[in-house]
Amino acid sequence: MYVIIAPIQIREGHREEFIEAIIDDAKGSVNDEPGCLRFDVIQDADDSHRIWLYEVYEDEAAFQAHTQAPHFIKWRDATQDIRVPGISGAARGSSNIWPTDGEWQ
Repeated sequence: MYVIIAPIQIREGHREEFIEAIIDDAKGSVNDEPGCLRFDVIQDADDSHRIWLYEVYEDEAAFQAHTQAPHFIKWRDATQDIRVPGISGAARGSSNIWPTDGEWQ
């Protein structure tokens, strides 16, 4: 499995616009990408303009395919000016420990 945990800081006044765009991307990911196993959009408890993404892919190649998907490109382009640089670029790919790859449902 290939796991992405990404913090995204949204510029003031653009939260609803961002949420609409990221939900569209998340739905496209889980509905249209066979390699995307999970795509959660999480609200930070302390900052209403910080969103966390938790994404699980079969492997890194599936994640790379995600970055070329039409719904991702639409999201990226629509939100590039409303995401705060720096914090939003802190995503890293990782490997899961538990549940093991064979235990995913």
